Amino acid sequence: MSNAPYNPLYGLPALAGLADFGAARRPGLSVSESVRRLKRFHYALRRLHEILTARITAEPIYELKMGFSLHAHYCAEHVSALRARVGEMREPPLGLDVVPDENLEIFFDEILSAPETPLLLLGIYQKAVPALLAAMEQFQAEANPLADAPSHRVLRFALLELRDMADYGQRACSALESANIRPSSKHAAWPAYLDTLLAATGGLDGTSPISPAPLERRFSATPYDYDPVPQRDERFPDPYNMGVNAEIFLHDPQMPPAPKCLMMYYRRIREIDVPEMMASIITETPAKPWAYYRDMSRQLWDEARHGMMGEVGFVDLGIDWQKVMINFTWSLGLNTQLSAKERHGVLYYIEQGLMPKSGKRYEWEVALMAENKLAATFQDFDWADEVLHARVGRDWYVSEFPTAKDAVEWGDRCWSKVLMGWREWRDQGLTQHRNWWPDVYTAACDRWGIAPDPAVLAYNTSYETTRADLKLIAASA
Repeated sequence: MSNAPYNPLYGLPALAGLADFGAARRPGLSVSESVRRLKRFHYALRRLHEILTARITAEPIYELKMGFSLHAHYCAEHVSALRARVGEMREPPLGLDVVPDENLEIFFDEILSAPETPLLLLGIYQKAVPALLAAMEQFQAEANPLADAPSHRVLRFALLELRDMADYGQRACSALESANIRPSSKHAAWPAYLDTLLAATGGLDGTSPISPAPLERRFSATPYDYDPVPQRDERFPDPYNMGVNAEIFLHDPQMPPAPKCLMMYYRRIREIDVPEMMASIITETPAKPWAYYRDMSRQLWDEARHGMMGEVGFVDLGIDWQKVMINFTWSLGLNTQLSAKERHGVLYYIEQGLMPKSGKRYEWEVALMAENKLAATFQDFDWADEVLHARVGRDWYVSEFPTAKDAVEWGDRCWSKVLMGWREWRDQGLTQHRNWWPDVYTAACDRWGIAPDPAVLAYNTSYETTRADLKLIAASA
């Protein structure tokens, strides 16, 4: 019997480049063990998606809202990939909605119920994500790279984005600590308690020796209750301000293109409230097929991207966006006055107003006319995203109505039910609906090196009597 080494022809990469023969000759994990671990990864990612989404609305810090939006999208995508992979491995029925272990359930319930932002970040980014990373890396080291190549591929992509999440979380936690924003001392024992829960379930993947511990709940002793009221940090000094009607200005043919781009940046950054509202739909709509949550989470992330496009636009102009009175009146109104289905109806109705030539295409054309390359790029992709979102609406909202016309009309009626307390907020002293436009426009003109146009500078139309959508404009186009 020859002991000569086996070599591929001409020294070509063996085994399609997946692994060397040493790794491929190790038996690795069985199908049943691979499936068992993948199901626990699936459960962890699904719970992280739930936590990140549920905490977007009431999280005051803008950067964290955006981070949660991205990471919830990541989790939703990887949940979908794991569901597909488990379904390929002799697993009907899949049993993917079964809780793997009660201690693991409590672990994630505790993070969901964390009463403070620093504790929430600690639970997500210093406990759950590192534990999931370590479990996936162990799987990659133990599973046969050839026999279980599809699972390796699924986890390879998941690991890329989980490492990004872990890096973000580490930097976020360090930033808050540097700002002296730390967990309350009364909760000092909670991080170790999370470790105890993981030890009691044999680690996140259930492969470690179990350290028995009595089942108990602390923060989650009272079931988590989603908070639909949007919160904003100190850089949003006037969140009830509805003093500048962006849509009327943007579609006024007498207004020049350059300041319209500035107003579009305002419209983009104002979209912070769309993730705040969509998070409520996702959180309060149970028992849908997973594809629903994946698609809705993608749209939520897109809307967060749009908000950040506006942020970048103001940064590009050297304008402090705190001077723009970014309100939360839309998400506040919808979240507190409508059901989840009604909110989805309003969302779809507004999206339909963006489809005609007076909608997203028009905004892109304005940016081209202004010769503003950055705004043109942003509006080009914003337009593409909204076409995708219209498809998501057709799949998951319109499909519940006899006709598309019925779905649009119902969304319009739902939107009309939302009461915006323009005068009440003013009379209560919550806002004076100050016209901030002249200050911001003047700052932009300084950057452009031009004198302000008197007609543009004088713009002073509010939302006192109009809704923040394109209904009248689309009807007259």
